[in-house]
Amino acid sequence: MSEPWERSATEAVRQITTGELTAEALMRSCLDRVEERDDAVRAWQHLDQAAALDAARAVDAAGPSGPLAGLPVAVKDIMDTSDMPTTYGSRIYPDHQPDADANCVARTRAAGAVVMGKTVTTEFAWRNPGPTRNPHNPDHTPGGSSSGSAAAVSDGQAMLAFGTQTAGSVIRPAAYCGAVGFKPSRGTHDTTGVKELSGYFDTVGEFARSVADVALFDFALRGEDVPDLSIYDGAAPRLAVIEALPSECTVEGLVALEEIRRSAEAAGAKSHSLDVNEDLARLADLHNVVMTAESARALAWEYDNHPELLIRFYREGIMVGRSIGDAELNEAKAEIDEIRNKAASWFIGFDAILTQPAPGEAIKGIEATGDPIFNKTWTALGWPCVTIPGGRGPNGLPLGGQIVGPMEKDGNTLAVAHWIETALAAK
Repeated sequence: MSEPWERSATEAVRQITTGELTAEALMRSCLDRVEERDDAVRAWQHLDQAAALDAARAVDAAGPSGPLAGLPVAVKDIMDTSDMPTTYGSRIYPDHQPDADANCVARTRAAGAVVMGKTVTTEFAWRNPGPTRNPHNPDHTPGGSSSGSAAAVSDGQAMLAFGTQTAGSVIRPAAYCGAVGFKPSRGTHDTTGVKELSGYFDTVGEFARSVADVALFDFALRGEDVPDLSIYDGAAPRLAVIEALPSECTVEGLVALEEIRRSAEAAGAKSHSLDVNEDLARLADLHNVVMTAESARALAWEYDNHPELLIRFYREGIMVGRSIGDAELNEAKAEIDEIRNKAASWFIGFDAILTQPAPGEAIKGIEATGDPIFNKTWTALGWPCVTIPGGRGPNGLPLGGQIVGPMEKDGNTLAVAHWIETALAAK
């Protein structure tokens, strides 16, 4: 019989609600998994096992309720928590204790979940990785900036976890770790209490081990019913496939995308290649301008008061960002908006876009988290994105595909991802 941590979040909620499983037993199983794997993965910034068990017992005593009843949820350490320290991955905030939960954390608790602990993030969700390692091979990065969240979920240490994406910080680590990552349409979730890096791009997202589970989590935060993920069962989706330039992607990344495409076609999907690389390249440039300028403004206090505690990349990046005036910043945002309006036509005749989530396997070493080239353009557009695992590379590390949908068509995008996930499982 499987251990509780091995179950899907959807099944665990059902069993807790019916009394077949307790929140305490599920939490204890996840904590046992942490004990077994923490030395290798190092996903946690803060984890108080006694407090986590007490919180789970409180759910059982009160009677489980809510769509996330009793589920252990990991929180990225750039999100404020009233009962746990929040360091933002920085030496500037080693003992920082917020007075209130971030809005998304508060909504998670209100939905019945148990906040298990805080996961490692790169500093300020930008560069400067922490100690987390890829759960499939500790010599490789888990990606970033949501390093600990992706690794913890993939490794079974948490049922669900929060991430954030300003460039590629949900989709890429999900791909590298073999998890399902979801970046909803920009503005879906309130970012109050989440450390700002670029207000124009910052988006709260989630990790799970299946599309159904990530949909459960995301829509619980919205206070809405989970969308119908079976809508393509009778009529397979139509996919626009955007392939990376060979110079931007590894051979295994290109092969993985082609295999996912073939599996989808074998299950009945129609696909057509779409060449929009010129627009995507321009979006990447504009993303760099906006993120550099806004991060300099967001981290102004840290730069002015503790420059000696910032790595050189931050100091230099903030100086460059300060040289970008408001007029140039606003012009870049306006051009992104223009491209977004134009790019809506990419979906004419298609239900979603299929593309790479990362150049290939997780890169070796933990000093860097990989290139967000296949993420920042979609982040700039604000569109919903889902990573699903698909295949393995030459080093045995996960590969996958990225499904992108139109703005505010999150449920439909998740349904396409679920359909492709099912097609891959049936191979």
